[in-house]
Amino acid sequence: MNQIAWVCLLIAGLFEIVWVIAMKYSDGFSKLGPSVATFVAMWLSFSFLSYALKTLPLGMSYAIWVGVGAVGVAIVSFTWFKEAMTLGQVICIALIVIGIAGLKLMSKS
Repeated sequence: MNQIAWVCLLIAGLFEIVWVIAMKYSDGFSKLGPSVATFVAMWLSFSFLSYALKTLPLGMSYAIWVGVGAVGVAIVSFTWFKEAMTLGQVICIALIVIGIAGLKLMSKS
């Protein structure tokens, strides 16, 4: 059961990345397709997070969900949108990844 919860938490984080990217393309919710995609991905992200929270601790789950989303969006911003990223920012993102891994490794769930 806990493995399913962890997978759901990861999927929730991936859908968080999707909805943030879709929101960027929605142009302030003025474009229908990306706006709908934003809300569908939000709903899926929250649904998978909600399922994971049935068995995983709230604080750890939320930190991992936000971390996966933040790291994913930063990577997409750098690669897809060609946004600049400094060495300091890369180091800080790496620290988030280390924190996510640490939370998982130290989890009793």
